[in-house]
Amino acid sequence: MGLTRTSLTAEIGRGANYTDKHDCVVALAGNPNVGKSTVFNALTGMHQHTGNWSGKTVGTAFGRYTYDERTYSVVDLPGTYSLLTHSKEEDAAKDFLVNETPHLTVVVSDAACLERNLNLVLQILEVTPKVLLCVNLIDEAKKRHIKIDIGKLKKHLGIPVIAITARSKKDIERLKEEITRATDNPSESAYTVQYDDEIEKAITTLREGGVGTRFEALRLLDGTPEAGGDSVPSGAADAVAALQIARTAAELSDEIAKALVKTAEFIAKEVVFVEKATDMRREKIDRVLTGRIFAYPVMLLLLLLIFWITIVGANYPSSFLSNLFSSFEMPICRFLQRLGVPQFFTEMLVFGMYRVLYWVVSVMLPPMAIFFPLFTLLEDVGYLPRIAYNLDRCFHKCSTCGKQALTMCMGFGCNAAGVVGCRIIDSPRERLIAILTNNFVPCNGRFPLLIAMTSMFFISADTAASSFWGAAFLAAIIIFSVMITLFVSSLLSKTLLRGVPSSFTLELPPYRRPQILSVLVRSLLDRTIFVLGRAVAVAAPAGIVIWLLANINVGDASLFAHLTDLLNPLGKIMGMDGVILLAFILGFPANETVIPIMMMGYMAEGTIKGYESLSALKTLLEANGWTWVTALTVVLFSLMHWPCSTTLWTIKKESGSLKWTAVAFLLPTVIGAITCILVNFVFGFTL
Repeated sequence: MGLTRTSLTAEIGRGANYTDKHDCVVALAGNPNVGKSTVFNALTGMHQHTGNWSGKTVGTAFGRYTYDERTYSVVDLPGTYSLLTHSKEEDAAKDFLVNETPHLTVVVSDAACLERNLNLVLQILEVTPKVLLCVNLIDEAKKRHIKIDIGKLKKHLGIPVIAITARSKKDIERLKEEITRATDNPSESAYTVQYDDEIEKAITTLREGGVGTRFEALRLLDGTPEAGGDSVPSGAADAVAALQIARTAAELSDEIAKALVKTAEFIAKEVVFVEKATDMRREKIDRVLTGRIFAYPVMLLLLLLIFWITIVGANYPSSFLSNLFSSFEMPICRFLQRLGVPQFFTEMLVFGMYRVLYWVVSVMLPPMAIFFPLFTLLEDVGYLPRIAYNLDRCFHKCSTCGKQALTMCMGFGCNAAGVVGCRIIDSPRERLIAILTNNFVPCNGRFPLLIAMTSMFFISADTAASSFWGAAFLAAIIIFSVMITLFVSSLLSKTLLRGVPSSFTLELPPYRRPQILSVLVRSLLDRTIFVLGRAVAVAAPAGIVIWLLANINVGDASLFAHLTDLLNPLGKIMGMDGVILLAFILGFPANETVIPIMMMGYMAEGTIKGYESLSALKTLLEANGWTWVTALTVVLFSLMHWPCSTTLWTIKKESGSLKWTAVAFLLPTVIGAITCILVNFVFGFTL
């Protein structure tokens, strides 16, 4: 019985030495954010290891503990809301439960959100009847005046149930005792969810046609076998085809989800008792933040506020850092000269590599240091899940997932971070759509260009309210980028990535006081420094390349000038010129360098320059033929062109595919070029 060392090693890459054939194997399952990791840590202490599931890039943890002279091996399954979809995490959890048959599965749930958690419990009972339900965070539930009748819950599910607070050592000892009792005398629950007659008939037909269990039949009826590893046995293929002619996969998926939710809701009503007065304040706030009337205006106002704070707050530290770093240029030059470095290499390192590096740092760091903490603050307070809830309908109409709203918001700080954040989307198809479209929202590296164009050509910089109107115009640009994201997501879901939107469970957490220290650590260290580090890594060699192009002459002109002449015809068609296009191309490693590269081209200098003021920059641009149409096409192309090298590298790592990385490069570029050509054609003749 249980797992042998060999069978477990087949599932977990580095788990060969953690278990023994005499151990009792306990699987730990549960939704994200229910305290499962706390339970796992409390059970196993320091006897823990990590590894990857065989054939999957899904990390897991496993460990051991001894109780009553017996050793237990605990496998911490990936946190998931469901087993019915086909994400890597859910496939890994399902495969372990089905193929490895642990002695016991402990499902950890949140006492304050039991109804939502019961959805997963009911699915696991379809896979394995040897289940212990651990209702965690009972102390949090008491604070919110939520009471759970554990006795009734046991009767409804037919399995052992224990209520604990994982932080309490006493409760962990009770849990160990209950695990021992359950493994010695497992009570196999025969509880099953009853679906409508048509689905029940289909389940029976599928099982007669070769499908092993009710759960496997449900997985096939849920409608996305192309996204996962499930396949339809030949004897059952006709039954699936006939049923899906009568009802689409999306309809079947919705019916299955509704049946699970209905059953969980019925059980929760029987066992959970809430003093409603305690939730009145939250309900009133949610009526505003998620209601039909105020939801979108509030989102827009918050967007305006965050951008206004970011724009105003980033100006002074950016200027300070730029002046600080530039003051080191001559001392570094003198130091290299003392070392005997030739003049050519000294200028290449200082005016090429170093100057691009400090431009990237001084332009990227302040906005990220402001934007990411504000973004994380909204996350910590509990507002970001409500944004996903509000936008779910829009993304659902595009056959994508509402969670894409969260990854899109992360892209405003950094597209690379937004791409990494797409891991929260369960469906591989929808995750890929979110990855491919994340670049359509501007990251903070593109904000300097957008802000400069806005200030010079579209608002009066002399008015006292210029900051507000600048933020308003920028918000309009952002809204346009969101609309483009939705349009392209819909286009992909109807062409290259056809499919139906998956159903998902979205928790609306209670509003909490933000933990300021935690917010600062997560936003500054985990996000800002991480993203800045990647940008610096690619900006250093880019600075050298840019300097060489501007300082190596072929004939009477530099390589930079030859390239601008080559690109000029295409640039004119798009409403720009060769200098602008080359600046975007050379800005591939870091979007922050686009403006200074443009200045270098227009001033015919061999080194990147900063600009003293927007008025001076506007004079320079107008002297080189710029109009408001030029500025508009630059803004549009900044929104819709290839991802920066950091983001493209991240897309390759996350998708694992050169094909989709190439699509991520070409898709926004082609759309941006066509848009600029159309705008220039419509407005260019009016000048």
